[in-house]
Order: sequence, then structure tokens, then C-alpha cells
Amino acid sequence: MTMDTLPREYFGILLLFAFGVLFGVLLLLVGRFFRLSRPYREKLIAYESGNEPTEAPRLRFSVKFYLIAILFVVFDVEVIYLYPWAVSYGHLGMFALVEMLLFIGLLLVGYVYAWKKEVLQWEK
Repeated sequence: MTMDTLPREYFGILLLFAFGVLFGVLLLLVGRFFRLSRPYREKLIAYESGNEPTEAPRLRFSVKFYLIAILFVVFDVEVIYLYPWAVSYGHLGMFALVEMLLFIGLLLVGYVYAWKKEVLQWEK
């Protein structure tokens, strides 16, 4: 790929990406060479606020936990779109209001669906 086929506007992004990757790799290498490593039995056990572990550290979580976590992330990310809409609402007008009402309606449908499937109830 030559520079003639790559637009010049993307060169800064490519340079920033390369710098980020190199900086990350460099920090990992520096950390590996300079950190102290003195493992011993007490240091290798799972930390539970100073208490002795009572169970195996590999617990199986219920699928319910993951469903609630995914729903939280989905609704949280979708609600983030409300702020930029509210800031630019004066410039967008009635079209933006209708679009946001549709968006909130879809969120409400998803919420009602999750409620009916009893996904939001932690214990049954």
C-alpha cells in the first residue's frame, strides 16, 4: 500500500495508533524486567479480606448474573445517547424529538420484555 492510496488525513491516526501500541508493549516489557517476584505460599492464596479461604476459588456463577450484567450494560450504553441529544435538541427540532421518542419506546419495550421474562429478579 503506497501513500498515494492512503489519504493523508489518516496518517495522524495511524501514527497515534502505532504510538499507543508501542507504548503499551514498552510498559509491559519494562514492568516485566523491573518488578519483584517473590512468590510464597501465603501470597499465592486467594485474598478474602484477611480471612482464610473457606471454599474453592473457582465458583460457578449463575447464568442469571450474566443476564443482569448484559442488560445493565445495554441499557446503560443506550441511555448515554440521551445526553448529546438533549444538548443539541435546539438545533435538531421536531425530527429529533420523534426519533428520541422512538428510541425511548424501544428501550421501554426491551425493559418490559426483560421484566416479563423475570430476568430482573435476582432470586425466585
